[in-house]
Amino acid sequence: MNLSNHFLIAMPTLNDSFFSGCVVYLCEHSNKGAMGFVINKASPVSMDIVFSSTGKATPQRFIGKDVMLGGPLHPDRGFVLHSPVQTWQNTMPITEEIALTTSRDILEGLANQDNESDAVLTMGYSSWEAGQLEKEIAQNTWLVANADSEIIFRLPTQERYAAAFAKLGIRPENLMGVMGHA
Repeated sequence: MNLSNHFLIAMPTLNDSFFSGCVVYLCEHSNKGAMGFVINKASPVSMDIVFSSTGKATPQRFIGKDVMLGGPLHPDRGFVLHSPVQTWQNTMPITEEIALTTSRDILEGLANQDNESDAVLTMGYSSWEAGQLEKEIAQNTWLVANADSEIIFRLPTQERYAAAFAKLGIRPENLMGVMGHA
């Protein structure tokens, strides 16, 4: 089972201080473990702040957008999921359309007003040891869906969780597991 280029969707019953309500885009998954990025949990840092650090104006397509909290590991490191795949100093292609870059030179490229690349910046990442993710999926901690670049790059942050569920044809509230009394 290779879940690279898939979404992990936190079950509504997941009671975890970081992952509750999250959608994780998995970049790598093998018998050695898994690595991905939360794509729907905004950090306090905006893209405007990131681009101001380059000395360039924020491109229109990034104005008002947030940098995501990609995961609890190394929250001091930045990562960029982007499309199309272009080669920067440190780029790892994930699919033919999506890549991960960790080098700062991508910010200069994205700041170019003529560059129409889609991008999500994250601080930190999420990781699972060998067998850990499979165990969590078997325990119904996560649902798995095919990734969708429209959800990753174009939907507002607050709509990504419901949109990932919709790919499975279900709504999160239908899985709450709470019964009411009439």
